[in-house]
Amino acid sequence: MYSPPMEATAHILIVDDHRDIRELVGKFLVKHGLRVTQAANGTEMWKALEDHRIDLVVLDLMLPGEDGLSLCRRLRGERNYTPVIMLTAMGEETDRIVGLEMGADDYVPKPFSSRELLARIKAVLRRMQAVAENSTGSAGEEERSVALFAGWTLDLSRHDLHRPDGVILPLSKGEYSLLVAFVERSKRVLTRDQLLDLARGRSAVPFDRSIDTQVSRLRRKMEEDPANPILIKTVWGDGYMFTADVSFQ
Repeated sequence: MYSPPMEATAHILIVDDHRDIRELVGKFLVKHGLRVTQAANGTEMWKALEDHRIDLVVLDLMLPGEDGLSLCRRLRGERNYTPVIMLTAMGEETDRIVGLEMGADDYVPKPFSSRELLARIKAVLRRMQAVAENSTGSAGEEERSVALFAGWTLDLSRHDLHRPDGVILPLSKGEYSLLVAFVERSKRVLTRDQLLDLARGRSAVPFDRSIDTQVSRLRRKMEEDPANPILIKTVWGDGYMFTADVSFQ
């Protein structure tokens, strides 16, 4: 089960077609210790969710193209663990009710203060953290999630990696987090900054090359010839790509 971080390191995605609102709220949240990515519509929202490990989505109801209710419903179907705070028009009680029924965790009516939104974000993250902590140890009661690729098996509930011969390969926490980022986005070029965010859940430090070290360690453990890797390819000037076909059970 996904465990959201404490709010001081949480990554918030703001989805609103009004640029002024996105930037004003984004600056306020960053000032108070949160990380922020902005999106103007559903297309940009899905790209941000693919490129980053998002801990909470602030989603405007009225968007061009696919509206917030539809996006929230799809989000619940594909990423049930990601909390959503819906932004609704003042006085539109029906929209708020429908939004909650679609799976939103909370709502904030427009116009709103950034301080109120910050308080709502922290409250939702605290609730999610409490749920995650109370669920610790109950993985055996849930459906186990397993990633299969090139003969390897990655058990996402037990954090175990099985080699093609069945032997469990020990991984450090950093190596495991990096491998999960790769298998969840196989055959996509991922920059070092993206991998830092996906694997560590934090903003990348400029010129931080620790991802290169983690990749080298994974290659030594998983590649037959680490000097000529097949699973984790270097894309010169861009980053890395996990080349295997991945299926989930």
